[in-house]
Amino acid sequence: MLAHRYGPNVHLFGDRFLLSLLARIGSPDVGPTQLPSLVRTAYRRLLQDVLAHEFPAQNQRVATRMTAVEPRAFYEGPVLRRDARLVLCSVIRAGILPAQACFEAAVEVLAPENVRLDFLNMSRITDEDNRVTGVRLDGSKIGGDVEDALVLIPDPMGATGGTVCRAVEVYDDLPGGKARAYAALHLMITPEAIRRITAMHPDVRIYAARLDRGLSSERALASEPGTFPDEERGLTDIDYIVPGAGGMGELLTNSWV
Repeated sequence: MLAHRYGPNVHLFGDRFLLSLLARIGSPDVGPTQLPSLVRTAYRRLLQDVLAHEFPAQNQRVATRMTAVEPRAFYEGPVLRRDARLVLCSVIRAGILPAQACFEAAVEVLAPENVRLDFLNMSRITDEDNRVTGVRLDGSKIGGDVEDALVLIPDPMGATGGTVCRAVEVYDDLPGGKARAYAALHLMITPEAIRRITAMHPDVRIYAARLDRGLSSERALASEPGTFPDEERGLTDIDYIVPGAGGMGELLTNSWV
């Protein structure tokens, strides 16, 4: 993980494999036919680390096929708990494919009946200058409560942090018990998003493959992230990420609205 000063709940990957994927994802040479596969690969990789860090585990003794010829051929050691609950929140914008990729990977190692994929239809609220002022919830499909569940929010472009904050508020308002933990999964995140999420929901775990702060001062860029927060910036005046990926959500759907 990349060293920083944003606090213990922020995890920034320094993974060269992920960084290489993101370089391709944002490349002008990559289009709608190539992008979905790259995003799926990136999110499966992210999910592996997040489950390893956040999901409960237990020691288990499991027979292997070798027991047919050798009675001692048991694996005994830690595995992810199959009886624990996982809820994935798919945000209907660029979050649909990432959440689906995470869901497909999760049910390979967890009990499918304990893994759920919800949908929140959100859209940006902008002012007359096209600055983002909030997030509107236009509809949802939520399959029940989140009591004692790990709730994962795959939001590829962590620009302002508004999507994650709004999603957490939606789940906190559900009847039933509270979630065991929330985790946001980003391909790219800005210092602005980190500041907003940690201020509004300090218990949310943030995982990001890359920190984008391309409009920061030279002093901030040369320092450990978070050292000069007032000089860190990753958003343009209309809240697009720099360096970012230049319309990744639009490319995933080939819909430029």
